[in-house]
Amino acid sequence: MNPRADSPAVRTPLGPALIVLYAVVCLNLIGFGLAVPLLPFFAESLHAPAWQVTLMFSAYSVGQFFAEPFWGRLSDRIGRKPVLMVTTFANVLGYVALAFAPNIWAAIGIRLFTGLGAGNISTIQGYVADVTPPAERAGRMGLLGAAFGLGFVVGPTVGGLLAQPEAGHLGFRLPLFAAAALSAAAAAGVLLFVKESRAKADPAAPRQRFLAGLHEARANPVISRVLLVTFTYMAAFAGMESTFGLWAQAGFQWGPREVGMIFGVVGVVSAITQALLTGRLARRFGEARVLAFGMGLFGLTLFLQTQHHTPWMVPVLTGFGVFGQALAMPSISALISRSSPPDRQGAMLGLNMAAGSAARMSGPIVAGALFSAFGSHAPFWLGAALTVPAMFMALNAGGAFRREQEARAAA
Repeated sequence: MNPRADSPAVRTPLGPALIVLYAVVCLNLIGFGLAVPLLPFFAESLHAPAWQVTLMFSAYSVGQFFAEPFWGRLSDRIGRKPVLMVTTFANVLGYVALAFAPNIWAAIGIRLFTGLGAGNISTIQGYVADVTPPAERAGRMGLLGAAFGLGFVVGPTVGGLLAQPEAGHLGFRLPLFAAAALSAAAAAGVLLFVKESRAKADPAAPRQRFLAGLHEARANPVISRVLLVTFTYMAAFAGMESTFGLWAQAGFQWGPREVGMIFGVVGVVSAITQALLTGRLARRFGEARVLAFGMGLFGLTLFLQTQHHTPWMVPVLTGFGVFGQALAMPSISALISRSSPPDRQGAMLGLNMAAGSAARMSGPIVAGALFSAFGSHAPFWLGAALTVPAMFMALNAGGAFRREQEARAAA
């Protein structure tokens, strides 16, 4: 392979700010992991049918769709730390309010509010990009993904143990309170230990509207293709994620504890892959090729899950699928940050998260409708089909990125 144009001779060590941020992210994701695998069963305790269960997942993503570009753009303007403070505290309010939701429609509204307040992934990615040399961003984004994955190791397992579904709706309050406490600890960590990575923008600079960078992203041959990859593959993942508990219950009579353990497998594989492999593979083969391979593997495992009736195959195939999925997000984030000017990284990463949120809106709704109309395997079949165009678009984005790098080198 040709050497990367911006590859440094010596890798820079992690700074204290990044180490603290990764710890905060992990703590926050433990709280998130406590709640997410339990949501289908929580919704069922409110007598919600499958379409309302998946609507609750989509409501959070509706909020994120509007929040991610806003928070990412605002963090470019006023700095990353104040945005991280507001959004982590919003998680605390969301979990506490959800614990007292009297019915499914109130729960859906609370999830919408929480999505609006907590859309901070692009801000966190922007922080990492601020303090990381370009050629190392896939690896550092991978470490960020590993912190997310580690949260999913602990969170779902503990959440499954704390949940008491036999107690009905009240049996889900303890894990939601635990999630709120962990999010509060994350907010305290941001306040006390995370140092600002950006200077404030000129107050006289014109303010940009919601999704104002969309025209700029569409004109960029790399970012435009990567946004399509994000939307397509995330719709597949969100459809599977939102119906997984119902699928496992229908096929294997599993409950919150078993589903929580499977999500624990997701966290282990994701953390190991992103901490140890994603960055190395991206430096060797390029982010786009790694992304395309991950898409293909993830889609294949979704299809294979529908072709067996053996309980022990579920965690095995889930592990392989998550390995593919864990290669995706760091590669996507690195490609976007390397194709964006420094003062636009938060905005462009915010657009990427908005594309993911749009997929998380539509994916669960479509998956819930397919589940109800055609059976438990239908969301997995759709997800497998969607990864095929995502794989080819990733390769196309890689070609555009190489041409962009060659043009910069020639200039």
